[in-house]
Amino acid sequence: MSPDPGSFRLTARDGAARVGVLHTAHGEVPTPAFMAVGTRAAVRAVDVDDLETVGADMILANTYHLHLRPGADRIAELGGLHEFWGWPGPILTDSGGYQIFSLSSKITEEGARFRSTYDGAMIDLTPEDAVRVQELLGADIAMQLDVCIGLPALDDEIEAAMNLTLRWGERSLRVHQREDQALFGIVQGGVTTGLRAESAARTAAGGFVGFGIGGLSVGESREDMLGALDAAFSELPEDKVRYVMGLGDPEGVLAAVGQGADLFDCVWPTRLARHGRVLTAHGDYNLRRAQYANDPKLLAEGCRCHTCARHHRAYLRHLLMVGELSAFRLITIHNLTYVFELMAGVRQAIAEGRFEAFAENALSRRELGLGH
Repeated sequence: MSPDPGSFRLTARDGAARVGVLHTAHGEVPTPAFMAVGTRAAVRAVDVDDLETVGADMILANTYHLHLRPGADRIAELGGLHEFWGWPGPILTDSGGYQIFSLSSKITEEGARFRSTYDGAMIDLTPEDAVRVQELLGADIAMQLDVCIGLPALDDEIEAAMNLTLRWGERSLRVHQREDQALFGIVQGGVTTGLRAESAARTAAGGFVGFGIGGLSVGESREDMLGALDAAFSELPEDKVRYVMGLGDPEGVLAAVGQGADLFDCVWPTRLARHGRVLTAHGDYNLRRAQYANDPKLLAEGCRCHTCARHHRAYLRHLLMVGELSAFRLITIHNLTYVFELMAGVRQAIAEGRFEAFAENALSRRELGLGH
């Protein structure tokens, strides 16, 4: 009998850092794992063949955007998100909670009201709507609708958002029906450790298959973020996956892995690529700088990505400077390869009981920034 969708099997530990396997209807995901963001059923500048080549296991799409265009009903009629996108592996859909936050929506007990970013039409989204849309999309992992607020904020505001998220979580669980889809709850509570711990404990008691940690990377310090994660993880079950939403820079990911995080997502590696910024194990740099105009070196020494197998810095900078669209794809391929290889190294280091040394070495090399 195959494991239940969303179930998690822990295979190794090194301190709080952990290696495991997340089971989904479309395959297994080794964790800790990073998800490339394909907001509108497309990871910017690359296609699904590129994603497979760079080592993506699970990718993310956004419920809010797909609900508005082309519409969840249309995607369902065309066979669901996997068929529509052409991606055979696992997909996670965010519920739209962050978009509600970023669009200054009107939040009530019933749900959220906001204007469409496409045509200005008024949109109502309830927790039940978010579940229904994600079931139509057919994602492997769906997220409950949550209330995210900017930080810093007053404890009363944070607590009110946390409690509303908890009530929305209960409503989400009541209406979720797809047996091939896992529904994750979302822990809120800002950076107030007592509220984070309370939110985690109450969310865990609700019966969710896994957990997202929301409301972070929205203005708080790194120290405060890690304190909030520690408070949440102390109340979450060991045998369920922990997903830190919206976190993707290496420094943040390595710190969160060290505290027991399993999943991450961020537009960071793809967005930076479109601005000419190259990610490497020895620090990042902007390829648009004049010093690279005659540089015959690879984007990163020893990189085995498709881009570095064929092209050097001078050529890629030329593509950027003349506005050639292929530059975005080629640098994105490199940046994603760097991130996925970093995660593979993280998993191996944890399994071998040397994660702390691995993380310290990775961070020191990036800080030194040698070789540019």
